[in-house]
Amino acid sequence: MKILRILSLFCFIATTVLTAQNKQITLEDIWSGTFRTEGLDALHSMKNGQQYSVLNFDRANGATTIDIYDYKTLEKVNTLVSSSSLNDIKYFTDYTFSDDESQILLATEEESIFRRSSLGKYYVYNTKTKQTTLVAEEKIQEPTFSPDGNKIAYGLNNNLYVKDLITGNTKQFTFDGEKNKIINGITDWVYEEEFAFVRAFDWNADSNKIAFIRFDETDVPEFSMDVYGKELYQTQTVFKYPKAGEKNAEVSLHIYDLNKDKLQEVKVEKTYSDFYIPRIKWSKAGNMLSAIYMNRHQNELDLWMIDAEENKSYLTIEEKDKAYIDITDNLTFLKDKTFIWTSEKDGYNHVYHYDKKGKLINQVTKGNWEVTDYYGYDDKTDRIFYQSVENGSINRDVYSIKLNGTDKRRLSQKEGTNNADFSADFSLYINTFSNATTPYLYTLNDAKTGQVLKEIKDNSDLKETLSNYQLSKKEFSTIKVNGNDLNMWIIKPANFDATKQYPLFMYQYSGPGSQQVANRWNSANDYWYQMLAQQEYIVACVDGRGTGLKGADFKKVTQNELGKYEVEDQIDAAKLLGARPYIDSSRIGIWGWSYGGFMSSNALFKGNDVFKMAIAVAPVTSWRFYDSIYTERYMTTPQENPSGYDENSPINHVDKLKGDFLLIHGTGDDNVHVQNTMRMVEALVQANKQFEWMIYPDKNHGIYGGNTRLHLYTKMTNFINRTLGDKL
Repeated sequence: MKILRILSLFCFIATTVLTAQNKQITLEDIWSGTFRTEGLDALHSMKNGQQYSVLNFDRANGATTIDIYDYKTLEKVNTLVSSSSLNDIKYFTDYTFSDDESQILLATEEESIFRRSSLGKYYVYNTKTKQTTLVAEEKIQEPTFSPDGNKIAYGLNNNLYVKDLITGNTKQFTFDGEKNKIINGITDWVYEEEFAFVRAFDWNADSNKIAFIRFDETDVPEFSMDVYGKELYQTQTVFKYPKAGEKNAEVSLHIYDLNKDKLQEVKVEKTYSDFYIPRIKWSKAGNMLSAIYMNRHQNELDLWMIDAEENKSYLTIEEKDKAYIDITDNLTFLKDKTFIWTSEKDGYNHVYHYDKKGKLINQVTKGNWEVTDYYGYDDKTDRIFYQSVENGSINRDVYSIKLNGTDKRRLSQKEGTNNADFSADFSLYINTFSNATTPYLYTLNDAKTGQVLKEIKDNSDLKETLSNYQLSKKEFSTIKVNGNDLNMWIIKPANFDATKQYPLFMYQYSGPGSQQVANRWNSANDYWYQMLAQQEYIVACVDGRGTGLKGADFKKVTQNELGKYEVEDQIDAAKLLGARPYIDSSRIGIWGWSYGGFMSSNALFKGNDVFKMAIAVAPVTSWRFYDSIYTERYMTTPQENPSGYDENSPINHVDKLKGDFLLIHGTGDDNVHVQNTMRMVEALVQANKQFEWMIYPDKNHGIYGGNTRLHLYTKMTNFINRTLGDKL
């Protein structure tokens, strides 16, 4: 009897374990936060180099705190500020320290404008007096402390203001700002989206001058979007949006002298009249401003140094490229007035050291691999810290190297994706590691050796949750396509049987310089692919020509013909995969979002004998509809390159459609306008081609909010099951 009970108990445990490990992923799991990872929010290294701050949210009382932790013990040593102790602030969503860390700028009531821009009410919290000061009654943009901490500059209604924190007085110093006409110190839509910054003003080191870019978008064509909302009548959002070949905003560079209360325009001697100013930055010298100018084609870049006192300009670096030049934030001024710069002028992105006049001192990093992030320079040890793909293009590692290019050290040890956040004195860093099988692991590391000193977070709760699910391995490999070894991952059903045939569902993005095949932890899409694998699909992703981190030649081969070589690679990769005995070549589908939607549409139309179905979410359907900076960087203008625009845009190939096509877009997409889908729909109708489509009212390029993502992925899953799920 006792033996029988033991056997019964063993069978119960075995059955429970087996059942737990076979739990199936659902769309509700994915979009309810079941697989959410833990991180360190708004991490800031304190000036002393021994502590760091993190933004925490106390769900019990709804309060936000800025907590201070000791690097070496990882123990919380102090709560610097809690919204529960502030009368005016229920909670705050972000924070910024003044340089001396005696004051903190707290962001509240933030509301998004576009992808990176927002409005908010901001308070200054004094850590000594424990008092808060409202910066402005109105919602403002990009408030920024002066280096001495005595003032804050900000944007309001397209003009610039300075608040004196000692006297409490506020001074407006630009007056011509007007919506859809003139913007001072805040970028226009296309700069924000494509040059990836919003604050177009900067304080000098002496806190007595502000440099800013002025945008005159008076003659830029307007784009309007209906906002349906919940009222009886819809409203409209109208904003300036320069499409390819159309008029850009005219930009100019200005400096405001606070002591003299004087504005002056900066002019440099360019060889081109239509230009961009994608970056400005003051050097460590109080009167020396740097500014990057680029021609409209973005294949010429000039770095100018401007003496603000004498209003004289000096051309320091001049780069030219047969295709285009990428913009980064890696310009670093050193105490001896030399500077560090990154460039891919030798065919790969590397670090360079120049003297103050722009003469090359030395190329710091070299090799057939890319520097993917620049962390900074420690003058005490004379070392540069950076991230690169030297250990394989799907991996990321943290390195240090002497400024003269010697004594390179690989600091990270685990193979996968490593990213570093250094202490202010560069003695320690917090490493964020993940790979395809390991969720985010946060460790404290020694900056000299890379040695792990302590674990901070390991996402053990997520690992425990995932142990209950049936998961497939993400297999990394390369596939030989059109003479190139292309990076690929593939996910097969957990119970994969090589004697069976499975439908293949391909994902890609494929945009210039992008990467989807990377050894890193799951995104929400990865869990969706796992769910599809549970439903007996094979899912694969191939990074074709034009994608990044394999050198400039591989990346820039698509120049002037976006959608040609990338589409050829996806079609030919599908053919090669379809030839494998375990893949049913009659059931191959492809999907993508944004550039990926442009690609999946093209692949279905041009590869109509290969792909049975495609899903295109928020796709560009003609490059004539997209913005000037992005499109012309790769295509020049449609006036110069009409065939490049038209021969590779899917809207011009709808007559080739044979398979099943699902087209999805949000009407509030300020980036890839719903115009793209509307014009595609009309082209398909006139070609008498049947298709399916879904419109999400007022949703932007990300198509989210409430149940939107769950609905979207349910729609796509049902479409996949209906078109690929059953053998013909």
